[in-house]
Amino acid sequence: MSAFDRLHPGLQHHIVNSLGWRALRPLQERAIDPVLAGEHALLIAPTAGGKTEAAFFPLVSRMLEQDWRGLTLLYVCPLRALLNNLAIRLGYYCGLLGRRAELWHGDVRDSARRRILEEPPDVLLITPESVEVILVSRRDQAPRFFRDLRAVVVDEVHAFAGDDRGWHLLSVMERLTRLAGRDLQRLGLSATVGEPDKLLGWLVGSSSAPARVIAPSDVTTADVDVMLDYVGSLDNAATVISRLHGGEKRLVFCDSRSRVEEIGARLRELGVETFVSHGSLGRDERHRAEQAFAQARDCVIVATSTLELGIDVGDLDRVIQIDAPWTVASFLQRLGRTGRRPGIRRNCLFLTTGDEALLRAAGILRLWGDGFVEPVKPPPLPFHILAQQIMALALQYGGIGTRAWTEHLGGMPGFAAMSDDERAAIVAFMLESGILAEDGGLLWLGGRGESEFGRRHFMELFTTFISEPLVSVRHGRQHLGQVDASTFALRHEEVPVILLGGRSWTVTHIDWDDRIAYVEPSPQLGKSRWLGGGVALHYELCQAIKRVLTGTDPAGKISNRAKEQLAVERAEYDWLDTQSTVVKRDATGIAWWTFAGLHANAALADFLRRRGVNATKADNFRVQFDPDTQTGAIEHGLAGVGPDAAAGMRTPIEEKTIDDLKFAQCLPRPMAERELEERLTDRPAIAGVLARPPRLLTDAGGQSGDSND
Repeated sequence: MSAFDRLHPGLQHHIVNSLGWRALRPLQERAIDPVLAGEHALLIAPTAGGKTEAAFFPLVSRMLEQDWRGLTLLYVCPLRALLNNLAIRLGYYCGLLGRRAELWHGDVRDSARRRILEEPPDVLLITPESVEVILVSRRDQAPRFFRDLRAVVVDEVHAFAGDDRGWHLLSVMERLTRLAGRDLQRLGLSATVGEPDKLLGWLVGSSSAPARVIAPSDVTTADVDVMLDYVGSLDNAATVISRLHGGEKRLVFCDSRSRVEEIGARLRELGVETFVSHGSLGRDERHRAEQAFAQARDCVIVATSTLELGIDVGDLDRVIQIDAPWTVASFLQRLGRTGRRPGIRRNCLFLTTGDEALLRAAGILRLWGDGFVEPVKPPPLPFHILAQQIMALALQYGGIGTRAWTEHLGGMPGFAAMSDDERAAIVAFMLESGILAEDGGLLWLGGRGESEFGRRHFMELFTTFISEPLVSVRHGRQHLGQVDASTFALRHEEVPVILLGGRSWTVTHIDWDDRIAYVEPSPQLGKSRWLGGGVALHYELCQAIKRVLTGTDPAGKISNRAKEQLAVERAEYDWLDTQSTVVKRDATGIAWWTFAGLHANAALADFLRRRGVNATKADNFRVQFDPDTQTGAIEHGLAGVGPDAAAGMRTPIEEKTIDDLKFAQCLPRPMAERELEERLTDRPAIAGVLARPPRLLTDAGGQSGDSND
């Protein structure tokens, strides 16, 4: 008997006759037996690889075979737009089988929500925050509403696991498990990720049921058409796009909203039918653009990462990347938007507009060629999420026992990893500060907790996990773009200098309330043409960029223009080698070139400052020192320091960053500080740097000693 033959006969009929499918995809075939057996699973395939049906078909088959009634399946997504898109498809499948699917998120009308509560559907598509709203605000209805729940599908699970929304999702699932009175089957859907077994273990949480990764062989580098080009400016990129691939539907990715608007306007001037999509557009405007693009031909849509996840915009012919994404995983998501039709290969054209973007793109393609994808690492020490969840439980149950809360949440991996003393310290501090109150062995919201998070303010509990950790950068009234907030979270001994738009900028003021950094042009770089500022890059990407600079070519095709520019970059950095880090003095000062990433370099700079060496700042590729620093001082600061020293290092943070952490007021200050420091410290990268003593160079490129300083 084939796996397909094990599905419910009614479902088999509609797959063949209503959908007209001649066969299932490999992932869909392989998922049937374990999902029918009730196992947890992580289903991995590229975008449009059939992950939704791979999870849904065997689950709905169980629903029909075992006559599940009531709300039995939650389908959780990170984005409302993705939910809206999937609701049409899953609603159609359910309708064929005499079942019902409904949608619930912040844009759904109250009348529709009331109907859902009164008549629960078989399948509910929802965000984790909306599940929390039901648990807390409908606490009299929630036990009845969720009592029949059997399974939870988490789409784009990697998007959750990498930040605090993932810890919140797992907490909510632990609470749902308790309400349902049974172990909930958990299915995660993801594009290619590094270390998938660890991601699956994270998703399974406290459950001891069998679990497996299901991942048919991915597309190899030989199966795709990837080209790296260097065009030198955004105007040139627009010109190239307007002249290539006429008659085709092209999706163009940019990594800032301002650049999306700029290239969109330029393409329209060049006569290209162009649409744009980014998070600052109104929901209706963005939806209209995406719908128009899906129905058109011979057109372009320019987007930020809003279209990176699996939102359907129709069959694409081409993906074009302006400059480069920040991770291999993001590149794979974008590459996976193409190649959906028979005879169309997956493809991506990189049009890089500057030196740094060229090198980042080359590094990403080198890692892709090596088969590397960044592992998804949940942020450590989610102390503030535990504080949030204790308050949510108090609201959900009208008070929660001082020890009973652990029965609801204690199995969640992020909380289980905490010591008893750490968990007790959080509760004790919340009681002492009036956020919680205790009466008769029950924890309630105290006076301060009630005023900040109770009653009409309780929605504050659900806004923690949505905002992007980005800071807008402005020069006067000009919006230059956005950088990762961690750029400014790290404590600098001097005024930070960042690189944005191919120019260096000195930060003059940071408005943390509005997340705006004000800058002025900086002459500080001198001959050096790129700093690696902005977003903190993964250690492996920094190392891949170093390999490219030392002669290793990226995977895929390389245009002649890109080859020529890479040759220029390699000549400028011909003093690098793959076997060591380098301390080098030149006309701009002295720097330790580690290629270790911003977080590792910031910790190394702090360590050296504590040893009396005046490290002034750090970026993704180097630690810089006061120009008067002697190379011998750096050698002395690192003397006797090996990889084991990484365990004691930390990335220093600004005091304001602690205040900016949501629910920081619920934590003892040292715990909040430790949480942020732990999250911003890359100890494996530090250990990798310290495993090799630095090589010392003069500005002429030879070996250096104190006599040369």
